[in-house]
Amino acid sequence: MPHSIDRFRPLSGSIRRQAGLTSGLTFGSASRLATSAVPAGLVAALLALAAPAIAQDAGGASPAPAAPPLASVLPPNAPPTFADLAEKQLDAVVFISTTQAAPQDGPQAGPRGPERPGFPPGSPFEEFFREFRDRQRGQPQQQQQAPRPTAALGSGFIVDPAGFVVTNSHVVSEAAEISVTMHDGTKLPAKLVGVDGPTDLAVLKVDSKKPLVSAPWGDSEALRVGDWVVAIGNPFGLGGSVTAGILSARQRDIQQGPYDDYLQTDASINRGNSGGPLYNLNGEVIGINTAIYSPTGGSVGIGFAIPSSIARPVIEQLRDHGQVRRGWLGVQVQGVTPDIAESLGMQEPAGALVTSVSPEGPAGKGGVRQGDVITRFNGESIEQMRELPRVVAATKIGAAVPLELVREGKAETLTVTVGELEPQEQVALSGSSGAPRPETRVDTKQVLGLTLSQLTPGLRDSFSINPDVEGVVVTEVGDASAASERGIEAGDVIVEAGQEPVKTPEDLNRLVDDARSQGRKTVLMLLSRDGDLRYVPMPIEDRKG
Repeated sequence: MPHSIDRFRPLSGSIRRQAGLTSGLTFGSASRLATSAVPAGLVAALLALAAPAIAQDAGGASPAPAAPPLASVLPPNAPPTFADLAEKQLDAVVFISTTQAAPQDGPQAGPRGPERPGFPPGSPFEEFFREFRDRQRGQPQQQQQAPRPTAALGSGFIVDPAGFVVTNSHVVSEAAEISVTMHDGTKLPAKLVGVDGPTDLAVLKVDSKKPLVSAPWGDSEALRVGDWVVAIGNPFGLGGSVTAGILSARQRDIQQGPYDDYLQTDASINRGNSGGPLYNLNGEVIGINTAIYSPTGGSVGIGFAIPSSIARPVIEQLRDHGQVRRGWLGVQVQGVTPDIAESLGMQEPAGALVTSVSPEGPAGKGGVRQGDVITRFNGESIEQMRELPRVVAATKIGAAVPLELVREGKAETLTVTVGELEPQEQVALSGSSGAPRPETRVDTKQVLGLTLSQLTPGLRDSFSINPDVEGVVVTEVGDASAASERGIEAGDVIVEAGQEPVKTPEDLNRLVDDARSQGRKTVLMLLSRDGDLRYVPMPIEDRKG
């Protein structure tokens, strides 16, 4: 999906985290905005629609039929009002403002006016801030304002009467100061208790002299697509706003982390709603609003919320310990595509394919091997690869659990003892596509549209291949070949084919022939790139070489 998450600044055409607005806005008269927002043509059209009824009344004709009662135009079983829910829960929803330190020396430092917030093109604010910015740029350098601390607005809700508040981690990230404003206007300083980046959740603590109203948790798993939901938050810094819609979809993966399992809703969610609650009709929190899909920054009816089934245990750990402990298996996995399933002799493309195993990890000690397909873990079915990290993370550390897998076409069950996932930094590695071509002449062979060579010291240096990697190296990929379509690049090392080691190009050629003789349409190759392993199914029809 060619969109991205924006945790603070607006990006056009993106899924974005709705952290809030830059401070310093002065909203104009609501009535003036409302008048200017209605084009004259629309007013004329509305008057034209009303003209026949006006004429009938003036001429003494019979009046138009009365509008049907409200209940008759509502969907069946729809609540006639959300007022009771809103009245009870508005006091539990808070508005969060944060202050970040002013930018220091750097490319963006120096005297300048405030940044222009992102508003939809053509809105009244867009023109106002464009003129304001232009005037600021026209001032002499010494008269322009010095850098100021920046601020953002978001939402949250009280989850414990003791003063614990839930919000998104991106709302309070890098904040020098955090304050929480209650629905009655009381403003309190807040202390950051803990954050969890993988799930984008944070817990704050406030001390209040007044009793606090907390929101109860609900069961997001009991919610069905099409059920009514209600969002309460602080969109555009306007204060408590209540919007309603339905649950549009479940288990959305928006490519933001290993535990993505979002609820999708069409309840209006905008910038500043981040961290606010999503309720069911019982007034229970079943989600935490965190992102929207929008080309303009405004709601287009596609919002995403972290389900309570994931959020609640994380929040409880943050509240009690300030950090989150997660289960660890010690494997790297990838999805099973139809081509991979066919190569492995599986009937259906399901499960998580193990690309590497840490020998000292729980999986390695439990007997899991590279090339296994994990289909169930601790009694839960693994239909898609992304389900395994979430299930493992939620498993009790130290628990011995059953793990079901498919190995060489046969089902097996192992027992593994879940370890603890240690926090570690993600190191970005450069790809190998830009690696220099070897200058010395090497013997090569064409197989499946790939130019292959045995690994030599010179090729290891040229392609920066680790000393412990064994196999045959790809020195060239045909432009219109199936290998190019599957993302294979020069510098990749073919470690296995058909789950057998590959030492020479002739080995690969033989294994391709074996796969063809068995009636297979693809051969499953294990590739190493910059130390990372992944399986690639290669079609074997029209083989060249």
